[in-house]
Amino acid sequence: MPCGWSVVSKRTAASLSHYHLSQTRPPRTYITGSRQLLHAATAEPAGALPTFRETPILTPKRLLSIYAQLAKTRLTILVVLTATSGVALSPLPTTLPILLSTALGTALCSASADTLNQIQEVPYDAQMVRTRHRPLVRRALSPLHATMFALATGMAGPALLLAMTSPLTAAIGVANIGIYAGLYTHLKRRSISNTWVGAVVGGLPPLMGWTACGGKLLPTSNYPVTYFLPPFLSDISPDISMVDNPLGAFSLFMLLYSWQFPHFNSLSHLIRASYAQAGYKMLSVLSPQKNALVSLRHTLLLVPICSILFPLSGLTTWTFALTSLAPNALWIRSATPFWRNSGEKQARALFHTSLWYLPLILALMMVHKQGVDWADWRLGKVTEGTSEGPEGELENRLRQHDLSSG
Repeated sequence: MPCGWSVVSKRTAASLSHYHLSQTRPPRTYITGSRQLLHAATAEPAGALPTFRETPILTPKRLLSIYAQLAKTRLTILVVLTATSGVALSPLPTTLPILLSTALGTALCSASADTLNQIQEVPYDAQMVRTRHRPLVRRALSPLHATMFALATGMAGPALLLAMTSPLTAAIGVANIGIYAGLYTHLKRRSISNTWVGAVVGGLPPLMGWTACGGKLLPTSNYPVTYFLPPFLSDISPDISMVDNPLGAFSLFMLLYSWQFPHFNSLSHLIRASYAQAGYKMLSVLSPQKNALVSLRHTLLLVPICSILFPLSGLTTWTFALTSLAPNALWIRSATPFWRNSGEKQARALFHTSLWYLPLILALMMVHKQGVDWADWRLGKVTEGTSEGPEGELENRLRQHDLSSG
């Protein structure tokens, strides 16, 4: 017998063979109902232990980062941009504190709405690749902590708007939180109408900026709807003091409302698989063709909004009707292929177009704002503290309104 060999019985050899197979075979899976329980029969290497992962400490810097994720920073920045555009485009005079208060109050309202939305959607966010790394899904923060953050921002935002702007602005902020965190979130898994409700939410921030300056939303006997006809249809020069009318607020709302559909529908088409996996009732999931058709409809609707509704309200001059045709034509050119093919390449092109379209339109509106002579402003010919020119007429009208209401 060779040296180093040992004699074992057949039974012992069989048991050793069984032990060797148990150490090398793949893990066995047992299926019980809808659950799969994985039992690994392989042994860990000698001395190997599970790695201990220490829970990160919530330092102030880390906590601020988590708060920013709860507030959906990029979305909140867009909301603040549209709210401050309402302040900038309002014909009524404003001040820097009102502008800053509107921006901060709107940001707090947006943060509250976004946080309440995430608190309710943790089980569904965990199923989507795009959202599975959100703070509540990965347990970076407790639901109670997130709720307290949502309540704090949800009370601070409207309170700031109430103190610094107007009760109507604060009411719109509260309504925005309720519609987004309540109705919109509720409908996302029940009806495709959630997209239309979400578009209303997107159209409200400019109204917050409009009302922060003292503008009204509904016409009254002292606040009538006034139409500014193009020069070739009217021999009478427009009364610049009547620019402040509810049609301007309606125009701003319609711009943001219609912009939401090409912007969101193209994005939802790109991530429709994740929406379907989480059980969301999105038009891009149920009918991609209709989803693209709705995008095209609202892209076309933006042409009369920009070229007719805005100049007719007096918010811009009729020159804006011409300069806005170029970006609208480019957007229609981007939306048409998406409607014809409903492909991901076309959806991505439409979404990217929507990102530059809105800032460009708002910038053009500022350039062609009624009653503002940018050449005089650039040369420093407009003097502060006087009541001369278009801005002075609006200030006089505001003072008369305050005296009559007081």
